[in-house]
Amino acid sequence: MQTTPEKPRVVILGAGFGGLTAAKELSKIADVVLVDRHNFQTFLPLLYQVASAGLAADHVAHPIRGALRKSGVQFRMGSPIFIDHKNKEIKLDSSELLPFDYLIVALGSANADFGVPGVVEHALGMKSVTEAIAIRAQVMRRFEDLCRFEDDTIFSIAVVGGGPTGVEMAGAFAELVRGPLTNDQRHASEHIRVHLIEAGSRILPMFSPKLSARAQRDLEKLGVQVHLNTAVKQIKPRTIEIANGENISAEVTVWAAGVKGEPAAAQLNLPLINTRIDVEQTLQVRNYPYIFAIGDIAGLANSQGRLLPMVAPVAMQQGRFVAQQIQRLVEKKALKDFKYVDKGSMATIGRHKAIVEVKKFRLVGIPAWYAWLFLHLFYLLGGRNKIGTMADWTWNYLTFDRGNRHIMDAN
Repeated sequence: MQTTPEKPRVVILGAGFGGLTAAKELSKIADVVLVDRHNFQTFLPLLYQVASAGLAADHVAHPIRGALRKSGVQFRMGSPIFIDHKNKEIKLDSSELLPFDYLIVALGSANADFGVPGVVEHALGMKSVTEAIAIRAQVMRRFEDLCRFEDDTIFSIAVVGGGPTGVEMAGAFAELVRGPLTNDQRHASEHIRVHLIEAGSRILPMFSPKLSARAQRDLEKLGVQVHLNTAVKQIKPRTIEIANGENISAEVTVWAAGVKGEPAAAQLNLPLINTRIDVEQTLQVRNYPYIFAIGDIAGLANSQGRLLPMVAPVAMQQGRFVAQQIQRLVEKKALKDFKYVDKGSMATIGRHKAIVEVKKFRLVGIPAWYAWLFLHLFYLLGGRNKIGTMADWTWNYLTFDRGNRHIMDAN
């Protein structure tokens, strides 16, 4: 009588794009436990719209258990604190021990301050729903102050970092000011300034120079003051000190200058390259063949020697790939090397303003904007979230209003 081989036990740390993709793929061949410190997944690409009152916060969050329904994957809410390599167990902060045959680390990333003083104390990050709600509350609270005084006081919002997150955030703030806030109280909105600060010579450096210039023009048409070659030296309570000695006033500073590997990974005592876990081309952690790392936390270099970008497509491709790798190990087949397929980049600047670049193919303006809307809606988890997001976007588009201008932080 032939016996059915026992399924391998796989524990996945992190329920972001990579972890959730891997869990769903592995559910067919393994007993999977997915661990995350939250019981929901955040759709990070649209987080800036929560911060700028374009979307309700619950439209970018989806319950992890809902995403795993009928998959057979188990979920544990908690954070990993220790790996017992001898017994192949991982300990969570709840004191629960999870045995595994294979461990996948998909802990994601955190804001990187690059050693700039004052970032932690005086700037707001963009990596969680809580932070997005805090940004929205700070902006709306300052707007209410302007409405109350009705004098010539200037309120400045500064976004540090000229990558997609920073550009999209600056554009969204500018549209918030030009539309809803102008309709609410014109005098106050006329005294709001939006700054985008970039240390490099152009914004969106991952795009061609022509598209970067197009994006900058679109931002400036919206009223955003773009500062290039402007390295931040220090962030103070209401001022950003620049390396050349100048100051930029900023009552609200949003830090979108970059990310680093999630610090929780360092606590697991795995080998690191910079702040990311050092992995082989197979995505196995160096010196630990039974552990894989994927997504933002994985320090895998491309053919040019540069670490792969910390973006969702990388994480999702690696999530699918690592499931195939574990299948190969179960079948005692040789492992393959991961090769990232770059499907292009896109960024939106505002209504009817976006850029798309896929190799030599480029798209700008309204077609690019619709492509951006469709793709983000496609990858958004949950039918309720898709419908809610479509409703918010349609309302914003038809009325030039944003109905999520609530001050709902803890203050």
